[in-house]
Amino acid sequence: MADNRPDPDQTQDTLFDVDFMDLDNHDHSAASGTPLSGVFNSAHRDEEVRRPKHGLPEETIDLDADDNVENDINPFDDEASGDWNLDRVNSYQPELINTRLKRGVFSRAFNGIKNTFTFKRSPTSPSQSYEMRQYNAVTTNEANEDYASSRNKFNIKILFNRYILRKNVSADGTLAEPRIIELNDRTTNQSIHYIDNHISTTKYNAATFVPKFLFQEFSKYANLFFLCTSCIQQVPHVSPTNRYTTIGTLCVVLLVSAMKEIVEDIKRASSDKELNKSKARIYSEAQSDFVEKRWIDIKVGDIIKVNSEEPVPADLILLSSSEPEGLCYIETANLDGETNLKIKQPRVETNKFIDSRSLLGLKGKVVSEHPNSSLYTYEGTLILNGHDIPLSPEQMILRGATLRNTGWIFGLVIFTGHETKLMRNATATPIKRTAVERVINMQIIALFGVLIVLILISSIGNVIQSSAGAKHMPYLYLEGKSKTALFFKDFLTFWILFSNLVPISLFVTVELIKYYQAFMISSDLDLYYEPTDTPAVVRTSSLVEELGQIEYIFSDKTGTLTRNVMEFKSCSIAGRCYIENIPEDKKATMEDGIEVGFRSFEDLKSRLSNTSDEESTVIENFLTLLATCHTVIPEFQSNGSIKYQAASPDEGALVQGGADLGFKFIIRRPSSVTVLVEETSEERTYELLNICEFNSTRKRMSSIFRMPDGSIKLFCKGADTVILERLDRNSNIYVDATLRHLEDYASEGLRTLCLATRDVSEQEYQEWSKIYEAAATTLDDRAAKLDQAAELIENNLFLVGATAIEDKLQDDVPETIHTLQEAGIKIWVLTGDKQETAINIGMSCKLLAEDMNLLVINEETKEDTRNNMAEKIKALSENKLSQHDLNTLALIIDGTSLSYALESDLEDYFLAIGKLCKAVICCRVSPLQKALVVKMVKRKTSSLLLAIGDGANDVSMIQAAHVGVGISGMEGMQAARSADVAVGQFKFLKKLLIVHGLWSYQRISVAILYSFYKNTAFYMTQFWYVFANAFSGQSIMESWTLSLYNVFFTVLPPFVLGVFDQFINSRLLERYPQLYKLGQRGQFFSVSIFWGWIINGFYHSAVVFVSTILIYRYGSALNMHGVTADNWTWGVTVYTVSIIVVLGKAALVTNQWTKFTLIAIPGSFVFWLVFFPIYGSVFPYANISREYFGVVSHAYRSGAFWLSLLVLPILALMRDFVYKYYKRMYDPESYHLVQEMQKYNITDNRPHLQHFQDAIRKVRQVQRMRKQRGFAFSQAEEGGQEKIIRMYDTTQKRGKYGELHDASADPFADSASPVENVPMRELAPEPLPDNPFVDDSTIRHA
Repeated sequence: MADNRPDPDQTQDTLFDVDFMDLDNHDHSAASGTPLSGVFNSAHRDEEVRRPKHGLPEETIDLDADDNVENDINPFDDEASGDWNLDRVNSYQPELINTRLKRGVFSRAFNGIKNTFTFKRSPTSPSQSYEMRQYNAVTTNEANEDYASSRNKFNIKILFNRYILRKNVSADGTLAEPRIIELNDRTTNQSIHYIDNHISTTKYNAATFVPKFLFQEFSKYANLFFLCTSCIQQVPHVSPTNRYTTIGTLCVVLLVSAMKEIVEDIKRASSDKELNKSKARIYSEAQSDFVEKRWIDIKVGDIIKVNSEEPVPADLILLSSSEPEGLCYIETANLDGETNLKIKQPRVETNKFIDSRSLLGLKGKVVSEHPNSSLYTYEGTLILNGHDIPLSPEQMILRGATLRNTGWIFGLVIFTGHETKLMRNATATPIKRTAVERVINMQIIALFGVLIVLILISSIGNVIQSSAGAKHMPYLYLEGKSKTALFFKDFLTFWILFSNLVPISLFVTVELIKYYQAFMISSDLDLYYEPTDTPAVVRTSSLVEELGQIEYIFSDKTGTLTRNVMEFKSCSIAGRCYIENIPEDKKATMEDGIEVGFRSFEDLKSRLSNTSDEESTVIENFLTLLATCHTVIPEFQSNGSIKYQAASPDEGALVQGGADLGFKFIIRRPSSVTVLVEETSEERTYELLNICEFNSTRKRMSSIFRMPDGSIKLFCKGADTVILERLDRNSNIYVDATLRHLEDYASEGLRTLCLATRDVSEQEYQEWSKIYEAAATTLDDRAAKLDQAAELIENNLFLVGATAIEDKLQDDVPETIHTLQEAGIKIWVLTGDKQETAINIGMSCKLLAEDMNLLVINEETKEDTRNNMAEKIKALSENKLSQHDLNTLALIIDGTSLSYALESDLEDYFLAIGKLCKAVICCRVSPLQKALVVKMVKRKTSSLLLAIGDGANDVSMIQAAHVGVGISGMEGMQAARSADVAVGQFKFLKKLLIVHGLWSYQRISVAILYSFYKNTAFYMTQFWYVFANAFSGQSIMESWTLSLYNVFFTVLPPFVLGVFDQFINSRLLERYPQLYKLGQRGQFFSVSIFWGWIINGFYHSAVVFVSTILIYRYGSALNMHGVTADNWTWGVTVYTVSIIVVLGKAALVTNQWTKFTLIAIPGSFVFWLVFFPIYGSVFPYANISREYFGVVSHAYRSGAFWLSLLVLPILALMRDFVYKYYKRMYDPESYHLVQEMQKYNITDNRPHLQHFQDAIRKVRQVQRMRKQRGFAFSQAEEGGQEKIIRMYDTTQKRGKYGELHDASADPFADSASPVENVPMRELAPEPLPDNPFVDDSTIRHA
């Protein structure tokens, strides 16, 4: 059947077909001649429809139609309606029935009232009908606007904002009207009630604590079970025990858990409070100046001042800055992981406001988009003096960014607090549950099933016993009683009697154990980072055991693995390597005609000064290139030193390296640069003719200078692959040696860069200059033509050498990664850096090795990505790879390909390849992609995941993983605040997981298993007893003594096992990281292990019950007067023997005996032996536990009692002892062997292979490294660098307000400069202040 549904562009559909047929509109349609008659069937046209008695239109339903139903309109639909569409009417299948009727005054008035209360449209709007549609978005991931629109009509939050708060909210939940922000009008802005600038990363607040906490606690089925048990206990004449024992204990459990959650959330709140109270400078109209206040005091519409090196406290529109044309440099590593600085520029209409007093006259408003999570888009309009000025992302500076290389900026606050783009990208602190908790939850359900079986057996047994033996039990008056009522009463009685099969004290014990384990992690001095005074902080103690089961680590790069500090490490000039400090055994030697090894920088300087050395000229050109071919701005500091302001940290390191080697860049003017040669104190000025800018396609940058002698020289630096192919094939004699050095650098993970020069004749330059100028002024594909022009002159180059820059790693990163990989953990690095840079870091941190096969996925389309992954999977499946082969695989995928790979139809391909590889590096990824990768692996595997990062861009990834670790590092504290665990360095991850993680997992596992076991072993004696007491529900022991079993006499062993037991010491765990696989395999806690302990508990309870019955059944337990033992005396024996058995079991599973173990195990038994005589002798006289009258003397004076205590525990535990002996001697686990080494202090004499492995690494210099080497050259790729640097004249003095004017606006700036030949030391005759941008008047007063 043809699809006759209306065009979705012409209609707005809801999930249900609801429509009040607007009668006025029907009349209007007919009167206006709308051609509806063609739609009506002739039979219906002739039929007269009777008007109903009431004044409301009736529902019209055509039962023959299967795709449309006319019904009531959605009362919440207030969207603007469109006009009738003829096609829509003609495509409507069911025949319309003419419901026209004429209304009078009262009818119209009634309908007006009706429309008001049903949010009906005005009578003038045309009628709408709604059709039932298929909403694929309900069941699939398809983007469906119809479904989203319909769903939002029933969104409580949207309805609350619209009808309660009276906010103008559109159907999709966004505010319908744009955001209006008045300039310098705080009163008006505050009246709009924008949110304040505070942020909160807490899990709870005052309103949500109770519901969220109760939901979290009662999602544990054990607590739910005990809540039901507490309710049953309140039923009269049902409970065989005291009615308040369970509810009281449950309240204690919840109270302890609540206190732990509150304490942890208070820590989060304290961290938030510290950030919210950071200092900010807010403009005050009253004082016409900036006033120092707190971040939390910043409001939307405020103008704030941010100084250099300070973080931005809210989302701002840049108004002006201290730099030419209002430029400023922003570091966004905290937002997107990018280390390169971003350039922001205000509108020309506002960059003149450089005086705080001039800001008073800034009147107008900003019409802004509403808060959203897009980091890279912004739309707004600044209305200033009646002119509309468009605003774009170029003027937007986001919270979390840091101001660099700029004295100060003025900014207008647009978004604050949780409406900032940074916080909109963050998710609420999730409530995470551990794998162990999930297993427990499921096993409690199974245990509940066992409990029901036991209850049914007992209840049915009582009914049968009562029916069969009624004539022998007339004293029970059972005649006439309903057997069904008896069954249900017995069911509730036995429920309460057997309820302690699930240990109610378990969760209190576990919470305390976890809290103390978290305390021990925080107190570990090995996890304390002294330089920043940063201890480890466990913010979510409930996850500590997960640290011992991690299989995947997802790590950020910048600030996590690296320090984001670039250091000029080494250089190769004229075929010789130079370094500051020559490593041991790395002195220069000749191999196959090539010099390998290193010379010192002092040797380089001596060769430079020796003009007779033929390499002197090459060295001079090399150093001159470093000092001139860049986009760095020099800034003089108060101590006379120079700080190089670079958009890329790599470029700053290169220029600093040149300065350290004697060629110091000191002055930049619009058309020249000046270099100080320190050896001769000569200042050389180079005229800057042209710059061929860097981009990701060219992978190089060239500068053309007129040298001091008048000659023209081209300096070029870039990736080795692009430089080598542009060399002069005849005159380059250093290529082979330089390539060898590049391979050595790359094998160490250094970022390499080739440097080349070329002499250009005057005629050639003039001809090329015309081509370049034409390309620079064309309006047709300018960028491509500029690249083509650069190609014309960047040829026949002479290779002078190469540089090696080290992206400084954090301490011990390579060793940590190696240890974690040995522990069976797969490491995925998710970074915003380029592919080449990421590979180099992978090499330097030993995530990648020279012999590894890199599987690179770097495609531009989805189909290419699919084919690439399919080919790799096919190749891997066809070649049967050994484990050794799999350990040589690494996957490299870039952001574009990753976006396709994360789609539902390709993610299985991606995960299949990733799981086979030892390491995965994802390059150019966004913060959202980081979280999506983690969620994909989390969803598709059962493995436990850990994510670690240090920036705000890592928060979503950290919160998506099972365990999130934040580093209090270079990129701020946002990640540390949002993480479950915060540490000071990546290296601490080794001990956190390998030692504390495995300890916590093993301890928690044993404590949980033991808690279930001890309750089963003790309380199941009640079940065996029902067969001896005619299923009456009689208890063996007095009810308060039953409750004290978990509270006093067996509470310490699981706690001590969970806190102080140590199955292997930290030294051996770090020595043998392979032991970590015990946690990954679930060696200490699994379903089979759990039920093994439960069955063992049943076995021990049966042994104790049967043995004591055999001892006491013939009345052999006599007291001094010859009286036989009663039920309570026998019950005390069962109770005491059970305590000894469960304490003996604790002794068998204990790995390390300490003073706490002695207090917990023997001490608990001694405490019972002392407690019972006092309790049984005193409390019965206080009308408590009256069952114990005379029991103490009878039990303690009976030989059968003491004989039972001596023999029965041995009988019960003999099987456990024999099994443990067999496992240790004949079928040991790996950790058993290490425990033996620890006990007897056996040393490990395995050969140390480090030197051998280093030699192997040296041999494995593979040629593919030439293609995959990175380059220390990563400027902003959007272009415009030449224009920016030509704005600067660093010889100019800054103005009164620290501002620097655009030097390029003065065409005579270079030639007319009064300091053209002034030596550097005379450029700043007055002492410079600490802040070079302060007011000159401040300097004079100082």
